[in-house]
Amino acid sequence: MSSEETEVVVVGAGQAGVAMSEHLGAHGVPHVVLERHRIAERWRSERWDSLVANGPAWHDRFPGLEFQDVAPDAFASKEQVADYFVAYAEKIGAPVRCGVEVTSVRRHTGRPGFRVETSEGSLDARFVVAATGPFQRPVIPPLVPDGAVPVQLHSSGYRNPEQLPEGTVLVVGAGSSGVQIADELRRSGRRVLLSVGPHDRPPRTYRGRDFCWWLGVLGLWDAETPPQGAAHVTIAVSGARGGHTVDFRALAADGIELVGMTASCDDGVLRFAPDLAANIALGDTKYLDLLRAADTYVERNGLDLPEEPEAHVLGPDPECVTDPRLELDLAGAGVTSIVWATGFAADYGWLDVDAFDENGRPDQRRGVSREPGVYFLGLPWLSRRGSSFIWGVWHDARYVADHIATRRGYLAYGTTDLPGTPGLTGTTDPGSTTDPSGAARASSKN
Repeated sequence: MSSEETEVVVVGAGQAGVAMSEHLGAHGVPHVVLERHRIAERWRSERWDSLVANGPAWHDRFPGLEFQDVAPDAFASKEQVADYFVAYAEKIGAPVRCGVEVTSVRRHTGRPGFRVETSEGSLDARFVVAATGPFQRPVIPPLVPDGAVPVQLHSSGYRNPEQLPEGTVLVVGAGSSGVQIADELRRSGRRVLLSVGPHDRPPRTYRGRDFCWWLGVLGLWDAETPPQGAAHVTIAVSGARGGHTVDFRALAADGIELVGMTASCDDGVLRFAPDLAANIALGDTKYLDLLRAADTYVERNGLDLPEEPEAHVLGPDPECVTDPRLELDLAGAGVTSIVWATGFAADYGWLDVDAFDENGRPDQRRGVSREPGVYFLGLPWLSRRGSSFIWGVWHDARYVADHIATRRGYLAYGTTDLPGTPGLTGTTDPGSTTDPSGAARASSKN
């Protein structure tokens, strides 16, 4: 791959890259998908052993292929999810090249397109799609000094309870990852503290239907912008052990001590914000709001779904919520491990183009960046609430592919390029005309 040309380079072969390849292929757009590891590698090697998908198999998939050996209402294991994307890539004939790391992308000077430098050489491409997703660089807040406890690791480095030394474990972060890890550790016999911040807490199921179904029929997956300040609020939902609603009161009853957000650490003493009750109450409000919206939908549409009044009963707050711990002497409490379930940051150091805002975030609308020819895919809220979910990224990829196909038609106007022929002067789909209106017609074929 020392000197090569193609129309589109897709960087990353996770769910976003595979979806992008399907739609580009449907348009007849020449492209390659470059993946530095294996297809869907993060599912295999950057998640804990017992992880399962947070949505049921009927929902968390692409339209063109169902999960094999997973019941529709069951939750696929992480290996089954990774195998699914490998099978999907094979099914669509995705031109994926594994073991190829993209080191830089720069716009050409004096001619169109981009130079893509990789560990295997360079490519020239008219378009580049950054499909590396949001989970690129684990974030650990610089609160607890190295050496304050024997082990500090991010949730992406956690595998199982046996990995950690004996002793108390503090899990920081109460989204899906933090809750499931804390629950697993407690079930292994550990003493566990769980630091709880603001969160959304939907019911796993209600009136016989999964929350994924409820968000669909209520139109909540299609919300185009997050509520004010909610762009990065975590969702506490679990597919573990067959799926269940995350209930912080139940976690406390099972022996997990809940504390507020982790605020600071001085001389081996960790301090927590006095916000635990407020965070729990906020999650309860969102939970109950969804139940009420579901009840209204059932009544309005005359659905025969079983009533579930007990789901509305929350019960009293446990003592750790009403009288929360605000300080923790790490050594005195026997804390030997801290698991930081505190999310990820993007890393686009390889993308040397004018596609970012003043804070270094992708400056894009529905994946189309301000840098012509550069696209983003797989990010939360790229176009809607469902954008970072498996099915949502498939629909976002279709929009981006349509945009690329349309631009190719404009760029090919007045050239001698043959339809469907790779080249950096622009091409169109097989059978389409080479004017802008023809490009629009071609892009609507999918």
